[in-house]
Amino acid sequence: MAYKPEVDAEKCIGCGNCVEVCPVDVYEIQDSNSVPVNADECLGCESCLEACTEDAITLIEI
Repeated sequence: MAYKPEVDAEKCIGCGNCVEVCPVDVYEIQDSNSVPVNADECLGCESCLEACTEDAITLIEI
């Protein structure tokens, strides 16, 4: 099963928690927001969801 991570730029505060916990380096901070630059690498482990204090990340099954 594949997953597509999405970040709501209006909710994201650019804390970098998702960058730190992602085991496959999906996220990068750009212009004070998290961006899923390697979205195709997402494992669907949900560590980013747990780390995001603003509920700005969703994982969509594709």
